[in-house]
Formats: sequence, C-alpha cells, structure tokens
Amino acid sequence: MEKILLTGGAGYIGSHAALALHKTGFQPVVLDNLVHGHKEAAKYGPLIEGDMGDADLVARVCAEYKPAAAMHFAAFIEVAESVAQPEKYWENNFRKASRFFDAIAASGVKACVFSSTAAVYGTPTSDKPIKENHPLKPINPYGETKLAAENYLRTLESKGLRSVALRYFNAAGAAPEEEGIGEAHDPETHLIPNIVLAGLGLKPEIKIFGTDYPTPDGTALRDYVHVLDLAAAHSAALQHLLGGGVTAICNLGTGTGSSVAEVVAAVEKALGRAVPQSRHPRRAGDPPRLVADATWAKEILCWKPERTLDDIVASALKWHQSEVYRKETVCSGDSK
Repeated sequence: MEKILLTGGAGYIGSHAALALHKTGFQPVVLDNLVHGHKEAAKYGPLIEGDMGDADLVARVCAEYKPAAAMHFAAFIEVAESVAQPEKYWENNFRKASRFFDAIAASGVKACVFSSTAAVYGTPTSDKPIKENHPLKPINPYGETKLAAENYLRTLESKGLRSVALRYFNAAGAAPEEEGIGEAHDPETHLIPNIVLAGLGLKPEIKIFGTDYPTPDGTALRDYVHVLDLAAAHSAALQHLLGGGVTAICNLGTGTGSSVAEVVAAVEKALGRAVPQSRHPRRAGDPPRLVADATWAKEILCWKPERTLDDIVASALKWHQSEVYRKETVCSGDSK
C-alpha cells in the first residue's frame, strides 16, 4: 500500500483528505504538531507528532515510511491574526513550509499537493468568476505567505518535485455520518459553522457584516465548496502527479456564489427555526463577491464538485449536533 505524507492531517481539511486517501487504497502518514489539529481525527494511519519545519524529522519520516507523495495542509489561516501578527505567518506558512518542501525533495519525494487559497488574488478586478490568471495581489499576510509558498514550491521542480497548488474558495461542511470528522476550530471564524452554532444556541447570534453590497440581497457572495469535494480534488491531484502529470495550479469552487443571507436561510430551513442575527457595517477589505472559475480543475484533474449548499449545511449541522463535536469542543471547555 503506497503511503502519502500529510502535514496538518489532523486538521479540518487534512483529516477529510486522509479519509479520501484511505478510501482509495492509500495509507496517510500524518505529521501534525496538534496546535490546531485533533489527535482523534488522525485515524487512518500513523500520526507523528512534530513540526513540519523540523527538516531532520521530515527526513526521518520519509526514510521510515518512504511516501510516494506529500500533501501539505499545515498553515495558520486567520486573516485578522495575520494582519496583527505577520511574522507568525511568515515563519509558519512560508519559512517552515519551505523547509518542509526542501526536506521532501531531498528525500526523493517527487510529488506534492499544496493547500493554497483564493486569498492570493486579493480584491477581484471584476464581478466575473476568478480564473487562475487573475492578478495576484493579496491584501493580507495570510494571502502573501501562501503565495510565497506556492512560488517557492514551483522552484523545486528543478529538483524533481512536481506539484499541484489547489486554491480553495470557501471550504465548508463535514463527514459526521460515517467517520465523525468535521470542523472544530477554536476560535471559529468561518461563516457556516458560526451560523449553525448560533442556531443551536451555542453562540449568542450571527453577525452579518454588510447589507449594502451590489448583490441581489445586499449581502456578500462567496463560493462554498464541500470539504469532501475538496478532499476528492486532492485525490485527483495526487493521481495526476503520480501518473506523470505536470505541475499545475487549480481553483477549487462551485462557480456559483451564495450570499450570506442565503446561507442563513439555508441553515434556518435545515433547523426549522430562525437564527439569532444582527447586522453591521461592511468590514474593510471584504469584496462584494468571490466566486471561482474552476475550469482548470475540471480539465486537468477531471474534478467537479458534487454537493450543494443544502448538502453542506446539512452535514455541518449533523456534525455540530454530534457527540464527537460536543466532546471535542463544548464539553472540553473550548470557547466558541
């Protein structure tokens, strides 16, 4: 059974990707320092507790497990924190990531799938879905550090390391029914889980920032893609690279935007009751709409998302109602 090395494989998206690998006959080998990951989520193969920036550790893991490829998820992802603490993000998201890429290349790993972000685009220059050739002008250190890591990874093709950078739009949803894994950030900053938590009475309300955008209902539009569809895209990127495919960059999204108001309505429909909410002015730097053009992912990886917004909401609701979530968060005293 071929092994795949995953940094951050005990985190939200990494654990779902590990599930997808497990289902397709690979063995995930997770390297995670558990700063934000959950040990219980690393259930499909070995878990090595350690830092991706420890080049000697990465070399030892590669020597022991001989991974056929790597997937890199480990990163700090909070935009506001990146503005307040940029050095933390440059150290983790770029310098440590670069050491990891160097270490796997030196160990003979030939393929790497990189978890990137639509934040590399910054503020869209039009209302059309964003293509990969859109100007790259990140407006915060989070986007800057992910773009820098993308660029560095591509330089290692000269050393035999081919890669696919996957630029996510808005990851959401969970896989609670069969595997008991989902989204458990602390603090939680993503829209859909925060609406669900407000609807379940685990948060006082959901704050809606901006009701005067040039969109049909005045609230901001975003492209929400189910985490299981993202996991499938990672598997497709892996197969692309293991089959000899070239280095590539692909957006991951549905191509359809859902407004904040529409997401609130979807959660209310699933719950059967209203969600407490308050409305506030726009936040600086929030564009009216961010929607992916995922044509390249379809053409290069033969990937397309299968799940709808209602599917995302239903799975998120089941996860946040689950005993697993309550044990990991509410009952352990984490603030949400």
